[in-house]
Amino acid sequence: MSTNGSTSKLQHGLILGALGVVYGDIGTSPLYAVRECFGGTHPLPLEPANVYGVLSLIFWALTLVICIKYVGVVLRADNRGEGGILALMVLALARREGQQRHLQALVVILGLFGAALLYGDGVITPAISVLSAIEGLEVATPLFSPYIVPLTLVVLVILFLFQRFGTAHLGFIFGPIVLVWFASIAILGVVAIYQAPSILAAINPWYGIRFFLHNGTLGFMALGAVFLVVTGGEALYADMGHFGKHPIRHGWFAIVLPALLLNYFGQGAMLLTNPEAVDNPFYHLAPRWALYPLVVLATMATIIASQAVISGAFSLTRQAVMLDYLPRTTITHTSAREIGQIYIPVVNWLLLIATLGLVIGFGSSTNLAAAYGVAVTTTMLFTTFLVSVVARRVWQWPRWLVVLVIGAFLIFDVSFFGAAMMKVTHGGWFPLLVGAGVYLMMTTWRRGRELVRQKLDFAMLPLESFIKSIMEHPGDVARVRGVGIFMAGSLQVTPRPLLHNLKYNKVLHDVVGVLTIVIEDVSHIGKQDKVKVENLGHGFYRVVARYGFMESPDAIEVLELARPLGFDVRIDQAAFFVGRESLKSTAKPGMARWRERIFVFLSRNAANASSFFDIPPRQVVELGVQVEI
Repeated sequence: MSTNGSTSKLQHGLILGALGVVYGDIGTSPLYAVRECFGGTHPLPLEPANVYGVLSLIFWALTLVICIKYVGVVLRADNRGEGGILALMVLALARREGQQRHLQALVVILGLFGAALLYGDGVITPAISVLSAIEGLEVATPLFSPYIVPLTLVVLVILFLFQRFGTAHLGFIFGPIVLVWFASIAILGVVAIYQAPSILAAINPWYGIRFFLHNGTLGFMALGAVFLVVTGGEALYADMGHFGKHPIRHGWFAIVLPALLLNYFGQGAMLLTNPEAVDNPFYHLAPRWALYPLVVLATMATIIASQAVISGAFSLTRQAVMLDYLPRTTITHTSAREIGQIYIPVVNWLLLIATLGLVIGFGSSTNLAAAYGVAVTTTMLFTTFLVSVVARRVWQWPRWLVVLVIGAFLIFDVSFFGAAMMKVTHGGWFPLLVGAGVYLMMTTWRRGRELVRQKLDFAMLPLESFIKSIMEHPGDVARVRGVGIFMAGSLQVTPRPLLHNLKYNKVLHDVVGVLTIVIEDVSHIGKQDKVKVENLGHGFYRVVARYGFMESPDAIEVLELARPLGFDVRIDQAAFFVGRESLKSTAKPGMARWRERIFVFLSRNAANASSFFDIPPRQVVELGVQVEI
């Protein structure tokens, strides 16, 4: 009985935690989604038929895109419990037997570009969410109009400055605040629906069909605004590793979906009874006395939603670094208990600068809404394709089932994508530009690292041959007391730092450890499988540490796990020898010269090995080598 009770409390806690992280983005969409349908880039005439049509589209978009596609199907595509488009890409590549090379290349391209586009979303979401919340002050009185942008900038600066402290100590209040938010918007919706209950008839899909027949091209363009109601769908999948699929599903069906539908239908009812509320139907749902408290609550909800997106950008960056698609960067763990609580300074400051620039440049959430959705709808389209590969290759679905299910998803994805592309000239170019830039950086770094490895591995000496030559000529090399650990990028070859140390210092340590850290195509590696030790004889040891792409390598942890396996060395006893490449761009074939220069710049600004692998700086010896690419 007590076990069941504790399990139930744990599930409720996870659901509450998911409310504060997973649903912040999609949960704050009511602030602007309906308003943009009737007052955005391609405004619809405010007619009862259009109100019913838009509400019908919103209902079926949430049902088919979120309930069926993401909650029903996409959440099944977990990579050892982790989600997100990079984890999905890795999962789609898991079974390469019989997989055509062009299909593998397409999977990588879509996965990387989809991930790159999420950085654009990470810039726009804080800007539009916080700005739309504070714009509620204009509904109270026009006197606040000149202060909307400055107040938004202040809130955003505080939000990003707070990132370095982490959210571990505030996480316990995020869920309750968002729960109050969902309860509040649901109540506001119910009160409005009571005034015009006929709006509930919009559940009938015929209203949506008739909407398109009546509005034609304008109705298709309105899909770009309707899509705003599902923009947080990717977060449900990306944050699966933090809470698990069951709490996310339960939270969606029990709390989030009912609250969203009640509020959207309430806004529709408000437009039927009070057409003058079209300028901001969400805030017009509230009575005058509740307006200022609602602005405060909405601002807190949007800050939490922005926090989730920023944390998602940190997590995505770590995945890309571990999979060797981005250079090593400083990653700070802000919580001793939660491995997912990380802070990446360079990402934080770049997001801050871009977000502030968007608020100043666009000036209002209506203008920003034109840029919003382009990145997300493209990523959602890529997710559908990758899920089809997983369904066929990993889940072993029959071809007819893949065509039937994925084809149904594509109807909505392609429609939303086409409508979103109509907004490219109105600001949608920005997330595409950000995505293209990040994608170029990812592919350039990956290709550059391949070229460097080819140069360094060329004519390298196998480790066994090196040890054999040392033993055959023991008098040529002096052995000194101590432990030398040499970082190696390959399991079989002799580390270049080891060769350089022998060449210039003419000595070898009594104990020589060759440490190779391998990043696997899985999210996590259990401690029992993380480290392997091989005694090569004559004081030489090969230590192989395996990490998942959601983990951070830790040299101290490696040595602790290696001690019971035969490599009995404490961290304070060892000197770590790492290689540092000095890169030079040349006209040799490999990459275009301009891409080589980008790669050299990224490499020079990458974090050093000691900080990335958590090696005590005073115990690191760097040995450089020049590499021409």
